[in-house]
Amino acid sequence: MKNNAQTPSPGHVSRRDLLLAAPALALLPACAGAPAGKPAGGGDVLATMRHATQFLRENCAVNGGYVWAYAEDFSRRWGEMEAFPSMIWIQPPGTATVGHLFLDCYHASGDEYFYEAAMEVAGGLIGAQHPAGGWNYLHDFAGEDSARRWYDTIGRNGWRLEEFHHYYGNATFDDAGTSEASQFLLRMYLEKRDPAYEAPLEQALRFVLDSQYDNGGWPQRFPFVEDAPSLHGLPDYTRYVTFNDDVGGENIKFLLMVYQSLGDRRALEAIYRAMAIYPATLQPAPQAGWGLQHTLDTLAPIGARSYEPTALVTSTTAGNASLMMDFYEWTGEQHFLERLPEVFTWLESVRLSPSEVRMPGREYPTFIEIGTNRALYNHRRGSNVVNGAYYHDYSPENPIRHYSQWRAIDLEGLRERFRQLLLTTPADVQSRSPLNRQDGFALPKYFTTQSIDVSDLNSNVGNRRIEPPDADRVRELTGSLNAEGYWPTPLTATSNPYIGDGPATPAPGDFSQTHVGDASDTSPHQTDKPVTGISTGTFIRNMTELLQAL
Repeated sequence: MKNNAQTPSPGHVSRRDLLLAAPALALLPACAGAPAGKPAGGGDVLATMRHATQFLRENCAVNGGYVWAYAEDFSRRWGEMEAFPSMIWIQPPGTATVGHLFLDCYHASGDEYFYEAAMEVAGGLIGAQHPAGGWNYLHDFAGEDSARRWYDTIGRNGWRLEEFHHYYGNATFDDAGTSEASQFLLRMYLEKRDPAYEAPLEQALRFVLDSQYDNGGWPQRFPFVEDAPSLHGLPDYTRYVTFNDDVGGENIKFLLMVYQSLGDRRALEAIYRAMAIYPATLQPAPQAGWGLQHTLDTLAPIGARSYEPTALVTSTTAGNASLMMDFYEWTGEQHFLERLPEVFTWLESVRLSPSEVRMPGREYPTFIEIGTNRALYNHRRGSNVVNGAYYHDYSPENPIRHYSQWRAIDLEGLRERFRQLLLTTPADVQSRSPLNRQDGFALPKYFTTQSIDVSDLNSNVGNRRIEPPDADRVRELTGSLNAEGYWPTPLTATSNPYIGDGPATPAPGDFSQTHVGDASDTSPHQTDKPVTGISTGTFIRNMTELLQAL
């Protein structure tokens, strides 16, 4: 759970849209680059798209990969944190998101230039792929010593970004980076059956298969690091069964893509194992819910980062309940539905009264204490990672703001879907199950036009479809690309340059609700003095609109 909510993963097709529609997808055109009809002004549209792509490839790419944002003079660049010039960012909306976009542009235009750009991205991802087959949040092409130096400096001093406080040297399922990169390599292989992508794709699949526990769950990071440190006095959390950021759902999505497109039964077997971990980890009533992570022995909820206490989590519970209904629709097995009324009853029991709501529309505290059913709220003291600390209590006053303490959950929608499913029979749902492989199945032709989030902290499209532009918007997009070939974007997010580890004595001021601490804190934060720069998110959003104009 990176920031404020569990959300569909950026830059690619949502799991539910893909999986529930799998039989119908057999009717879609195959993923191939057939030229589209040229609209009025289409020449200007295509010329704009090529110019913008050329700038990005020639000025921003590092071995085919990208970060999230760049200063106009390239003196600084950022992913989720400031990056070295030799780095690329895998975490969306990074390198693989751009690759998906280039492939989509190729499909819309039939122009091989965009396929060549997608090939460069694939090459960058292959170069960044861990030998075990997955990906880290970022990759440093200057080598491991440079990556360690980044973790020991910029990474370690991002107070609120504890996942960057230690260099593990392995790969992660967090934030869908591995999932998105794997999906992109699958698309590239299916496009022309180029054998160059066969081995990396197999590595990515092996990573998902090898890291899966016998009980069906997945850890957050893999391969395991034997000497992983205790961070902030807490044990290493990266081996626990992880639901945070929809790790299980993202892996299931990729496995289903592999099974439907390649017929690999290893993927199907892993999907069935994965489904089993959800009912197995559902806690007993009256607190029928899930945590962000669960232990391997008792399958009980367990904490992760220091502002993710051992607790039940309302948003994770709602997401997993929806998945259980998906699983019923795929299998017709009633046990996926049997305990959902208990889940709904528990969610209702922790719903805030109207007078208690602190954020409009967010009626559910994020964390609920096991046993007492009381809401837990996170706070922090100090001014940096050296002298500061996170803690939790029962008070909603003065909570941290970089990680929402309340969630928006459509409990009525979940209940209504459940009621509709009770009217079906196993035979009804099994006939439409995406677990039944379809002859002629093809992945969707476009990925970036689906529900995406291209928030690079500067340009945000929040988990929605990017709609086709009207004529005025097309003129705006083609006219606002500057002569160099990029859309100038105010960089509303910035970070303090690394100046060394922070002082042991807190700096003056109140940092309890800010996104950044004192001058030593390298966490990204919003600024009221934005400079103009180059935003990967803006590029993805604008290009996605233009490709639809074709």
